[in-house]
Amino acid sequence: MASWKQMCAALSVGVSLVAIAGCGENESASSEGEKPSEEEGPFTFTIMANLHTAEVPEKEVQHLLEEATNTELDIQWVPDSNYEERLNTAFATGTLPQAVYMKNQTTYDQFKDAIRDGQFWEIGPYLEEFENLKKLKPEVVENTMVDGKVYALYQGRPLARSGIIYRKDWADNLGLEAPTTIEEFAEMARAFTEDDPDGNGRDDTIGLTDRNDLIYGAFKTVASWHGTPNGWGEKDGELLPEFMFDEYIDTLDFFKELHENGYMNKDFPVTSKPDQQALLKNGTAGIYVGSMGDVLTLYSEASQINPDLEFDVHNYVEGPDGEYNIWAIPGYGNLVIFPKSAVQTEEELKSILSFYDQLMEPENANLIFWGIEDEHYTVEDGKAVAIEDTQRTEREVKPYQSIEIGEAETNGRYLGQSHYPVKLKADELEIDNESYLVHDPTTTLHSPTAQTHGERLQQIINDATYQYILGQTDLAGFEQAVETWRSQGGDDMISEYNESYNQQ
Repeated sequence: MASWKQMCAALSVGVSLVAIAGCGENESASSEGEKPSEEEGPFTFTIMANLHTAEVPEKEVQHLLEEATNTELDIQWVPDSNYEERLNTAFATGTLPQAVYMKNQTTYDQFKDAIRDGQFWEIGPYLEEFENLKKLKPEVVENTMVDGKVYALYQGRPLARSGIIYRKDWADNLGLEAPTTIEEFAEMARAFTEDDPDGNGRDDTIGLTDRNDLIYGAFKTVASWHGTPNGWGEKDGELLPEFMFDEYIDTLDFFKELHENGYMNKDFPVTSKPDQQALLKNGTAGIYVGSMGDVLTLYSEASQINPDLEFDVHNYVEGPDGEYNIWAIPGYGNLVIFPKSAVQTEEELKSILSFYDQLMEPENANLIFWGIEDEHYTVEDGKAVAIEDTQRTEREVKPYQSIEIGEAETNGRYLGQSHYPVKLKADELEIDNESYLVHDPTTTLHSPTAQTHGERLQQIINDATYQYILGQTDLAGFEQAVETWRSQGGDDMISEYNESYNQQ
């Protein structure tokens, strides 16, 4: 994604966007954190949100939410696959809506220059006026800050969901326990490849299934086990990128050996997430490293192919130093920010914040996350149980989850109840992970070079990482890529992050 200055300088040819009309000053807007009264009529505003389903949702949930909050919502749903492109275009053409979702941390980072330039509202001074917004976790709010100021409302995420999903029936067949060390993990990958874990007498299985993602695939989690920093780490009093640490090289060697021996899918650098998951679901692979919560969906689909299959989840894998480490996200997935080009006045901003404050009321949080009680879910032992008709909930409810603010702890919505015990175990292990977190120290730091060239520079390292694992380059070649990274702007990033770090 380009920086905001680059976005303004040029627009991609052929990208069309329906202009979104921004509301002017709303005379009936509330102030001091109060929602508009019924007599004043509903407050109307525009939202741009990413759509994770194939079709835009039906409107029943939205209508109930509008009724509960005395608003009229004009939601522009944009498919997640081309969200950044539409976002860039709307920004460059001055047609952003009044509430803009950022999709993820990477997208938000690219907008920080525009935030510093005063193009978005600072909302920190207003949060104390709102009973629910001020409940947002201070440590997560702090991770969203730009130069110590709050501009965004966050959508909470568990700090570390990563772990192992594996074929427990295969492990039982071979007498294997869940791996608790890197060596045991490698042995499981070997055995699942070479020792006929499915007992069919054919050489048709592999250990690990991975994909073309060095963060949310297996690489970053396994790097954590080796003791690699999360993005950046401190060495001799200086912040340096993770790939300048010995532990990163150890991780490269580990994956190179798995790959050479055929213990993982050979074409993982060009394997998509659906194709990666398909290898687990269809019985080709026995180990998946990623979000442990995915086990529910994976099992529901895999068990249709093989009803006798068993999955289990595990998190604790010790590295060479005898400790378990797991990389952490900043505690948020999506964020919403408010452009001054569309939100004209403080009164208008407060009315929008009032909507989000009401969105954190438990009944509204449940509505957008679970749907309508007794239609889309039931409550069992104080937890929500979704109906079995997943196609219906995907059509009518799931899209609205992407506008949630906070998390169950702060907005009071129900946690989910699952009749699949392995999913409940995954939820417990996510909480357990919080005792072993490794944070990225640059989350709130400022590097102009990272803003404008970070993506291009990271690609140099990504390419060299894949080439090393595939045997297309050696250590000298990888170190040369690091030197290229340094000479093309990496040294500036190191200097800028350290200057920002020392200032904070």
